[in-house]
Amino acid sequence: MNRQPYQTPPQWWAPQMNPFLVRLFRRRINRTLTYSQKITNIDVQGVEHVQRAIEEGAGILVTPNHSFHYDSYVLIEAAHRVGRPFHFMTAWQVFQMSTTYERWVLQVHGCFSINREANDLQAFKQGVEILRESEHPLAIFPEGDIYHHNDRVKPFRDGAAAIAMSAAKKGPRKIVVVPCALKALYVQDPRPELEALMTRLEEEIHWRPRQGLPLNDRLYKFAAAMLALKEIEYLGRPYGGSVVDRSNRLAVSVLERLEKKHGVAPQVATDQSMISERVKELRRVVIKAIEQEGPSTAGRERLRDDMDDLFFVIQLFSYPGDYVAERPTIERIAETLDKFEEDLFKLDCPGIRGERRVTVRFGEPIVVPAERSGRDAVAQWTDMLETKVQELLDGLNANNQ
Repeated sequence: MNRQPYQTPPQWWAPQMNPFLVRLFRRRINRTLTYSQKITNIDVQGVEHVQRAIEEGAGILVTPNHSFHYDSYVLIEAAHRVGRPFHFMTAWQVFQMSTTYERWVLQVHGCFSINREANDLQAFKQGVEILRESEHPLAIFPEGDIYHHNDRVKPFRDGAAAIAMSAAKKGPRKIVVVPCALKALYVQDPRPELEALMTRLEEEIHWRPRQGLPLNDRLYKFAAAMLALKEIEYLGRPYGGSVVDRSNRLAVSVLERLEKKHGVAPQVATDQSMISERVKELRRVVIKAIEQEGPSTAGRERLRDDMDDLFFVIQLFSYPGDYVAERPTIERIAETLDKFEEDLFKLDCPGIRGERRVTVRFGEPIVVPAERSGRDAVAQWTDMLETKVQELLDGLNANNQ
């Protein structure tokens, strides 16, 4: 997981969509994908679904999974093939950590900032306005973070569904949501480089490399060792049981301690689907406390430690313990090792192991009703969109077996 600053954003960045400049940057974007990410082929399927919605004059929300770095660049290329640039809702940290020139490039590509740790009314209104009035579709990654799960979606946040439903209610035109799946596959065998990375990881924790074992067995032994170290740090001793149960127990324990400390109402549910929402609420509270702390260095440092603990919980959340065991493909092994490399060596991006191809599949447009049907309508739509994207991913996986 990427470490990012968490605070009240210093400003809001608005979109400055310029289709001419988007076309002008196309070759540079694709060159970055080729030479930086080794993505040498992009297959875009279901273009006609988006084009039909454009021809009908609908406001279009595209909801892709968010599973690898530079997937937004892939979606930019997909938009070129649709024939209409997309707007992108983008974490404010991306703007904050970019140069002035890079921010300008983001904005002319239709990007605008969102504070994901708060109710960002400005970003919400901008999203609604785009859906109601713009000729350009809006793309939102409802998972929020990049989890490196190219076969599974993590729980969707409800902001995308809420924006679509608000736009549909206000009119004047039809609003549709287009589910979208992105799937990356290796066309070059990355195993030699993955073996070398596994050796580096083992040596980093002072283990003798277990080069005689299958790569997925080495990965799980390493994961168990790392989990035991964190259990000792947070719980006082290592625990038994499956990796899934141990990881969930550790995450819930950290969250319960922080919720008690900061007076946040504890959540009854302990399943993983609630973890990201609990982290979001705690981050909001801790950020406010940091900003109210004033010059007290000791107090601020303790709160910074709390933010580090919340980052650790999201790291745990990003590792579904059964992901590789369920289907030990080279992609799932590589994605998990990518995460370990990012987390252990504190990198912005993992290394790229081999040449890859990406498939983008747009699903059938789903018309958003103008009137909500009950209090849980946003939650129901969020769950439905998550299911639709997962179904598209499952279809891509079935085609690649």
